[in-house]
Amino acid sequence: MSPTVRPGQHAMEILDLRPACTTLARVVGSIRDDQLAGPTPCPAYTVADLVDHVLGLALAFTAAARKEELAGPADPSGDGTRLPDGWRDLAAERLDALATAWADPAAYDGLTTAGGVELPGGVTALVALDEVVVHGWDLARATGQEYDADPDAVAACLEFAASFEPPADDTGGAADTGLFGPPVPVPDDAPVLDRLVGATGRHPHWVPA
Repeated sequence: MSPTVRPGQHAMEILDLRPACTTLARVVGSIRDDQLAGPTPCPAYTVADLVDHVLGLALAFTAAARKEELAGPADPSGDGTRLPDGWRDLAAERLDALATAWADPAAYDGLTTAGGVELPGGVTALVALDEVVVHGWDLARATGQEYDADPDAVAACLEFAASFEPPADDTGGAADTGLFGPPVPVPDDAPVLDRLVGATGRHPHWVPA
C-alpha cells in the first residue's frame, strides 16, 4: 500500500485532497438560494456561476485522475442558469469522488488531461487541489461564511501558485497575468491563505459590494 503524504510534501507523491474537498462541500451546502445571484471575487462569476464551475471541475479532475475521457466541453464553464435540482448534494458527491480518485496511486502515473491540457498526473493533482482551495475561499467570502482551509493544502497551493511567473508581454516586460488572474501584492508576513489568495489574483479583504 502506497503511503499518503500531506500536500506540502513532494509534489509527485499522493496528495490528500479530502480535507479541502470536504470543506468546499460544506461551503457549497451552506449557500442560500437568495445568495446565488450575488457577486464573487471572480468578476465574471456570480455565486451560481461559480457553483456550476465547481460541479464541472470536480467531474473533469476526477476523470483526469482515472485517465477517462470526459464527455462534453473540455473546460468546465460557469453558468449558473443550468444548476440542477439538488446541486448542494451533487457538489458533495462529486467532491467526494474527486478526493477518492486522487487517493489512488495510479492517478499519478504518466500523463493525463484536464481542461484540454495534458500534464503529469502529480501536477494535475496540484491544479485540482488549487482549484478546490481557492474556489472554496471565493464562495465562502461571497456568502459570508467562515473558511477553515486545510493548512497543508494552502501551503502546497501557495508553493504551486508562486512557481508561475507572469509571461513576458509584447514589449519584453512582465505581462499582468497569473495562474488565475493578475497577482495582487500581499506582504510576505501575511497569513498563508492571504498570500495564496493574492497569488491567484484576489484581494484578501474582498467583500461583496
